Amino acid sequence: MRITALGLSALLLGGCAGGMAGDEEMAAGGSMAGETMAEEGMAEEGMAEEGMAEGMMQGEAHAHMGHVTDAWEDTPEGMGFLPTARAEAEIAAQHAELAASRPDDLEWMKMHAAHVVNALDPSLEAEGPGLGYGVRPAAEGVAKHIAFASESEDATDNIRLHAGHVETSASNVVEWSEQIIERGRQVEATDSVEEAARLVMEMQAMTDAVLHGIDANGDGQVTWERGEGGIAQAEQHMQFMREGEGIS
Repeated sequence: MRITALGLSALLLGGCAGGMAGDEEMAAGGSMAGETMAEEGMAEEGMAEEGMAEGMMQGEAHAHMGHVTDAWEDTPEGMGFLPTARAEAEIAAQHAELAASRPDDLEWMKMHAAHVVNALDPSLEAEGPGLGYGVRPAAEGVAKHIAFASESEDATDNIRLHAGHVETSASNVVEWSEQIIERGRQVEATDSVEEAARLVMEMQAMTDAVLHGIDANGDGQVTWERGEGGIAQAEQHMQFMREGEGIS
């Protein structure tokens, strides 16, 4: 059994139906989600004095860009949110592949499905090989802080342009992570080898999409857009943003 790109697109887009009503508003420049997160987050963030001083020195927008790509206070080894998301997603993909490698062994599939969930969100599955942060929280951090960058008073047109692209890809990753977690829970609950095998195959394809994105519309390209962009596309547009700002 093999999941085609078209079949995977249907799986991934199926979980997005409830959010489609807000897409047009999200598409314009900084996205509605960015505005909401900026309003909530500026009050919530409460950065330490050191971080605030750093932000004033290098510019508020650039400081938030650095939180996405370079460093944040509570991530593993202080990595930025985006490298944290990649590191955890690679672990999730590895264990989804392991789960799918023995489609006739129910306990094996259950064990590795749980490991996938751990790498996606350790608050739901504490034990496992993940780094202890999770793809979903890291991708949420990417979306939140790139929205902060876009809404900053010193944000350039370059930042605002690519921030929308990064935020959309990161939001895809959050949604897909939730769908994979749901399937992981179904694997853990089932007594059917056949059902578990089907679910872990879907998890394998979907964790690959989290890392690399998916050609949802079949045009031969994977872009940053809703339902397509994954971590690779968020990384690509962060690099475009950094280059436009003269940051190496």
